[in-house]
Amino acid sequence: MGAASPQAPAWLVYDGAPPEPDGGATVPGSDGGPQSGCGALAGGGALSGGGALPGGVLMSGTRARTRAGLHEALAGALELPDWYGRNWDALADALADRLDAGPLTVVVADAADLLADEPPAQLGTLLDVLGAVAAGGHETLRVVLRDHLDRLSALRDRVAAVLGRRVGTPPSAG
Repeated sequence: MGAASPQAPAWLVYDGAPPEPDGGATVPGSDGGPQSGCGALAGGGALSGGGALPGGVLMSGTRARTRAGLHEALAGALELPDWYGRNWDALADALADRLDAGPLTVVVADAADLLADEPPAQLGTLLDVLGAVAAGGHETLRVVLRDHLDRLSALRDRVAAVLGRRVGTPPSAG
């Protein structure tokens, strides 16, 4: 790995959340309980540094270990319309429509688990879709990958590996 890792696109942010011994930093439903595992952040939400999250929505990476889980978590967290087909094209369309309503920040808690049970190319496709939506949106899209500090380095490496030279590049039309 002699080559330098690509820099993350501007719309993608990493947030190291220190482990909380009382479990206070969990996402609703991430304990396997009956909740959906996602929900809007109260008051627009805030990063650990105190910055406001315009249109902030929190979702669980643990609930999004598979494509099906990801689409369900996003549909619930973002309250996507009934027509949302739970595929990459429908996600791009739904997010673009959502950005017409205002800025959006999606915070993925336990982000190292995001699409962890899928081939690495699926994470690359998700990031390509998000990058294309961020580039073409009328409003700002920000994705915050939040995890414990001890897991953040591996997450950065995983993202860099799937993005390679495609950082911030929209997916090809084919």
